[in-house]
Amino acid sequence: MINFIQFTLTRALLACLTLFLVSLIVFSLMEFVPSNCAERYLAFKNTQGSNITVEDIAAEEKKLGLDRPFAVRFSSWISNIVLKGEFGQSCILRMDINELLSGRFMLSLLICITALLFSYAIAIPVGIISATTKYKSLDNALKFISYLGIALPNFLVALCIMLFMTIYYGDTMTGLFSEEFENVPWSSDRVKDFLSRAWLPIFVLGWNATAFALQTVRALMLDESDKLYVMAARARGISGMSLLLRYPAKHSLGPVINSLGFDLNRIFSALPIVALILILTESGALLIEALARSNDQQLAGAIIFLLTATIVFVNFVTDIILAIIDPRIRKGVMGGG
Repeated sequence: MINFIQFTLTRALLACLTLFLVSLIVFSLMEFVPSNCAERYLAFKNTQGSNITVEDIAAEEKKLGLDRPFAVRFSSWISNIVLKGEFGQSCILRMDINELLSGRFMLSLLICITALLFSYAIAIPVGIISATTKYKSLDNALKFISYLGIALPNFLVALCIMLFMTIYYGDTMTGLFSEEFENVPWSSDRVKDFLSRAWLPIFVLGWNATAFALQTVRALMLDESDKLYVMAARARGISGMSLLLRYPAKHSLGPVINSLGFDLNRIFSALPIVALILILTESGALLIEALARSNDQQLAGAIIFLLTATIVFVNFVTDIILAIIDPRIRKGVMGGG
């Protein structure tokens, strides 16, 4: 038990260190973008007809604290996040970032996690079937479907489904809500409307993830099935589903669980493009707006930090779960069998 506590504390320390380093990189990238926040904001105001002078820029820099050293500004930024949960103001929109992301990031995270669970719910059983089936035609069909999932990019799948829905149902299925529910408080009707439309981004985001996970599970099952401990179990008279679930399937799930954070990152990375095509109003859409259009690095940095914190937390949890369920890791961590 002492070894397990030490393992948990070590992983927690590494998670915090990783998050700190990533936050430093994110803040540095925000700082190294040509022209600072004051200059970008006033340049934006200039396009609206304002007459901006050098004195205006200097005054704005002082107001935003940009005249302070880099280390002071980073310390202030990270301490506000950790201690107060505040990300400051959007550089261009001049709105509180917490208010901008209120609900949107959780909505994005819900979509991504649901897409991840959807992909695993299909990939794990189908991957096991593909690796263990005696029917070569079934195995080839499942492999073809997985190759198709890898070959077709998410945005193309989204466009195909939108075209189909438009032709046969007269609705492009863009947006997470119908027009009448877009800006109203949450209610049972709004939840139903959300569920009727959220399936599309969930399916599109889970498309590639399902194919990759299926290939991974299949390869792991094939590798584990030929190992000595499985042969020994067969020699003891264990066979059928009991053998499959107790040995190769159980040990194959370790690497799959360990890749949860990586797969979540890959799904979220695809979200901005999918959000652009499907006209979604969540943090993926805000991220691509901040990076590609308005150059609002403060807003982009906040979204990237939240995503990184989520992935680091998921990786920490999966490490602990693996230490508990995998006897090979448990023996090293807990000193038991």
